[in-house]
Amino acid sequence: MIDAAKPLPAILYVDDEPTALKYFQRALGAQATVLTAESVEEGKRMLDQHADSIAVLVSDQRMPGAYGNELLFYAWDRYPHIVRILTTAYSEIAHTVEAVNQGQIHRYIQKPWDIASLRMEMKQAVELARLRREHAQLLREKLLIRQKQAVANRIGTLYALCAGVTGSAGTVPIDAYLSAALCAGLTPPEPDWLMMDYSDLISSEAFRSAAFGRLVRIRLDGLAARGAAPADVFGWLAEAFGDGFDRTAEGGTIVHTARLTEFLETPTASAVSDLHAFWLAALLWLGQNGHTLQMSGGPDGVRARLVPAEAAPTPAQLAGWIEQF
Repeated sequence: MIDAAKPLPAILYVDDEPTALKYFQRALGAQATVLTAESVEEGKRMLDQHADSIAVLVSDQRMPGAYGNELLFYAWDRYPHIVRILTTAYSEIAHTVEAVNQGQIHRYIQKPWDIASLRMEMKQAVELARLRREHAQLLREKLLIRQKQAVANRIGTLYALCAGVTGSAGTVPIDAYLSAALCAGLTPPEPDWLMMDYSDLISSEAFRSAAFGRLVRIRLDGLAARGAAPADVFGWLAEAFGDGFDRTAEGGTIVHTARLTEFLETPTASAVSDLHAFWLAALLWLGQNGHTLQMSGGPDGVRARLVPAEAAPTPAQLAGWIEQF
């Protein structure tokens, strides 16, 4: 029984024979919304317009201008959630086997159709499409959770790194660092990174964090040896960032904002750059000298202003930072 409260699934049928299109519509009209097209090119346009609602694509093989295989490959490449079925009255065995082997089609149905069998085939194909969509949604939710966990772990690593490098005062720069990252905007990590085996991910993250910590330590030692005043940090930033940093009366503006989010957003296999290590080292050095940077977003980039350092964030405040990401 069809649930009247639910919209009917959509099936796109492509065939150059008007009689076949009408026959297919009459056979399936009670169990699906049937869309039709009379050529491969028209079928492509219909797919592009209705891909979100189409569950199944059925295409005749032999049509003027192009074979149905071309349309099925088009759908396979762009809309993999759609179940693809080939139908023909001809013995196009070579083309059919090729399409099956390449994963372009789910099934092959030969004409003339048996109506009962056709309806059953379409019912099963629609169900398969539904399962694919549910699986894709679950995967998206899993990836989102993995992304949030990874970013939260990295923020925890930053907090520990700050405390480990410079003691309790070193936790102060975490506010400036995370504020700058929020102002810059954080791009979600790459899906390939998120789909790694979890144990491999944890191991790779540990090595990446350790390498980053060593870079930061080296950079911080270099800054400490200069014996400068806190206000000199803007000259250092201008020197390190080059044309990506603009001096202003109040401090400066970081124009190339991606440089502020590298540790949090790049894939685990990507080593963190020396420039990003310098950025955190500069914040740590300021914290050691009783200052920090107040960050704010603007149309020209992320603006930084020198201010006295406040108390280190509490666990609750750090949790609040993590929630914002």
